[in-house]
Amino acid sequence: MTRAAALSFRAGPGALQAIHKHGFSAELVGTMAGASGGAKWLVLSKLDRVVVDTLVPGLRGPVHLIGSSIGAWRFACYAQRRPLEAIERFEEAYLGQTYSDDPDRDEITAKSREILDYVLSETGTAEILSHPVLRTNVMTVRSRHLTASEQPAVLVPGLLAAAALNAVSRRSLGAFFERVLFYDARDLPPFYDARGFPLTQVELSEGNLKDAIAATGSIPMVLSGVRDIAGAPRGIYRDGGVIDYHLDLPQSAPERLTLYLHFIDRIVPGWFDKKLSWRKPDPSNVDRTILVSPSKEFVSRLPHAKIPDRQDFVNFEPEERVRAWRTVVDMCDELADEFHEVLDKNQLAARLEPL
Repeated sequence: MTRAAALSFRAGPGALQAIHKHGFSAELVGTMAGASGGAKWLVLSKLDRVVVDTLVPGLRGPVHLIGSSIGAWRFACYAQRRPLEAIERFEEAYLGQTYSDDPDRDEITAKSREILDYVLSETGTAEILSHPVLRTNVMTVRSRHLTASEQPAVLVPGLLAAAALNAVSRRSLGAFFERVLFYDARDLPPFYDARGFPLTQVELSEGNLKDAIAATGSIPMVLSGVRDIAGAPRGIYRDGGVIDYHLDLPQSAPERLTLYLHFIDRIVPGWFDKKLSWRKPDPSNVDRTILVSPSKEFVSRLPHAKIPDRQDFVNFEPEERVRAWRTVVDMCDELADEFHEVLDKNQLAARLEPL
């Protein structure tokens, strides 16, 4: 009996048409997108290795990387001089993180910074900003009003209000958060003027890159926000996934494609939309997007029949959590092998389904 496919391949109408007509090659990729998702990234670590080892050498620059939260952390590995080593450092540090029995926000924030320092090492920031092909872009939010407080008695009501109003209108999030895009000024990305929310653009530099990456991973109430990032308006910066959970913004230039390695086969616009099944991305934003994700059948075979997530810290003892996470990473060799085969044998057009 043949085992079901381990990967799902979906694409927007423009990408489907382009690939069926011309085929797929790395030269067509103009953007790579990476979603928020915390520990979910572990199911992509082997696919990330395929991308940097197989596809990145064939890219025709500039290629824009756009990530929120853990997506930006993954791309901080892509754009270093030795990306495979950076991914290995990230995976090692992420799997090995340990905490006290009841860690507070300060402890979790300190550990996050420790991991980021290890991933970037001494030269990572300069390498990212000078990469010959890849252009790093980091999406964050600057908190407004109640959500700009670090006091739970103020922040929690602000988040609850944001969630309630978001259920009525996604645009209401603009009253609580401002999009702040930290961008590589060498080439402006297709999402530079993304509409729908208040947006400030800040040029990435050696003085703010690390803080921008830390900020986009700063989940409200879990980690402390990052205050007053160099070159940016004063304020508290938090997880870009609050608005751009799965990056509902213009991803591709008209003649290029977006490659999007993802945890699931659909795109959820914002952090507060996770349980709002009717909330969909703007179709024009993903028209030329190729979404690659683990299949439901593959996920059903993982430990506990699920992709790792942040709740694993609560639901499992540390030893059980780490054991399960390491098993997931090992099992994801299957994803990498299948991705390699699809690329090597030019099978992408035959595998694509509508996004």
